[in-house]
Amino acid sequence: MNRADSRASERNPSDSDPVAFTADELETWSSIATLLEWLPAALDAQMQRDSQISHFEYGILFALSQAKEETLAMKILAGFANSTLSRLSRAVARLERQGWVTRCPDPDDGRTTIASLTESGRTVMHAATPEHVAFVRHVVFGSLTPGQARALGRASRRITSAIREDGSWRP
Repeated sequence: MNRADSRASERNPSDSDPVAFTADELETWSSIATLLEWLPAALDAQMQRDSQISHFEYGILFALSQAKEETLAMKILAGFANSTLSRLSRAVARLERQGWVTRCPDPDDGRTTIASLTESGRTVMHAATPEHVAFVRHVVFGSLTPGQARALGRASRRITSAIREDGSWRP
């Protein structure tokens, strides 16, 4: 690295051009952006190959499986899935046609729709989990030391909190 490159990468971001990334910022951001593009596609391909469902659909089944009485209001489920109600409704309709989820009005508030995991949905989710966990362990945790994995978790939570003050869903 020449002196100019060294100085550029060591600059305080507040001292740099507000329109351009520093060299270090660009290197980090390029890595994150690539991860954000490649990882969802890889997760989806694994789920489709091994379980014939999308990663998004698996996430819905998993969120319901973790909820009290395996039931959530659609609005709450949309928050967990980081989804619009429209996208979530289409996905839940597909899961409902498979018999894996049911929807009905909330008995306490008829304006709210609730989604519930069925026994067959639970079976599908449990059947998909071992291959999914193995894939994530291989791709994510197998690529990192335990300390790097913990640091990635901390960094991800900080970024998520900067985006959404209420933080992110945690099991």
